[in-house]
Amino acid sequence: MANYLLKEVNSNPTRRDFLEFPVSLYSDYPNWIRPLDVDIENVFNPKINKHFRHGEAIRWVLYQNDKPIGRIAAFYDREIARNSEQPTGGVGFFECINNQQAANLLFDTAKEWLKTRGMEAMDGPINFGDRDRWWGLLVDGDFPPNYCMDYHLPYYRNLFENYGFKPYFHQFTYHRLVNSENVDPIVWEKAERVARNPSYTITTISKKNLKKFAEDFRTIYNNAWGRYTGVKKITEAHAMALMKTMKPIIDPDLMYFAYYDGEPIGFFIMVPDLNQVVRHLNGKFDILSKLYFLYLLKVKKVCTKAIGLIFGIVPKHQGKGVEGALVNEFAKRALAPGFRYTELELNWIGDFNPTMRRVAEQIGASVRKTHITYRYMFDPTKEVVPPRRVS
Repeated sequence: MANYLLKEVNSNPTRRDFLEFPVSLYSDYPNWIRPLDVDIENVFNPKINKHFRHGEAIRWVLYQNDKPIGRIAAFYDREIARNSEQPTGGVGFFECINNQQAANLLFDTAKEWLKTRGMEAMDGPINFGDRDRWWGLLVDGDFPPNYCMDYHLPYYRNLFENYGFKPYFHQFTYHRLVNSENVDPIVWEKAERVARNPSYTITTISKKNLKKFAEDFRTIYNNAWGRYTGVKKITEAHAMALMKTMKPIIDPDLMYFAYYDGEPIGFFIMVPDLNQVVRHLNGKFDILSKLYFLYLLKVKKVCTKAIGLIFGIVPKHQGKGVEGALVNEFAKRALAPGFRYTELELNWIGDFNPTMRRVAEQIGASVRKTHITYRYMFDPTKEVVPPRRVS
């Protein structure tokens, strides 16, 4: 084997190399946006990342002649792993030169570490955390990544597939301009249907009552999503923590909740694409960077793209037009003069969710980026079984 040296990230020099290595790798790719160092480091901080309560994570940097040429992280959460047919861990934050031998060494190292901890498969590239960040390999759509989502080099697909990773599911990011064109009339028909029933109400979020909206979010999320494999239900404390984290960037024009007789039944949660700010910070978030961040966000208002993070309706009220009512409420504001956002992207929708894909298409959005979440079975005789379809 070539003169390779693999080091665990457990010191300031290796941590710096882990964070800095992609800068040179992507120097010829103008659409790449360097993530904030703190966003990556928080993933591997047991005091911040709740997944350490039931799991572990480790990182490595691969060197050749004392120069970084690759990196990878491996991790598992026992509670999530045991919900799979076979205990499954993950690999993520993979970056590598175009060299299959180097990539294989990184993958082998992660696989062996996971095997010793009882895992029988690994998904990648994914996050040691929730699916709304660092999830999936970009295989189509050379556009700037959304905040905390990955942008990948074109040859990465070959590195994964040549090693033996198989597609587990595809994720689609839908895009459309904020205007009234190409919306399926059925959306407005659904909104009208809901509007005729006084039991339904749609409202925007209020920063003055975050505790209420955190609990409403938790109720809807756990009913709409928490019953699916790989998705954990969220607690009251977690929901409140999410709202507090999001508070500085909450824009009431972008967050909508639906109720039936006062009970929360659906939401359409959007946020400004912070990567339009982050691209100016070179990965740093010290005091000066934070001030510059706020200046760009609040004063210059450089965020003109809204990101649809999550759209959910509890099963009991699916198929009744609530999605149309939520979209219509957004449209009332989005089409009014002075609305600051000119583009909308629905961050990622799995191929296992045809209902949400249909909603995206009905509002006139089309696929702009495709990511693949891969799975590698440690027993080569076992097939990769895609996740079951959801609504």
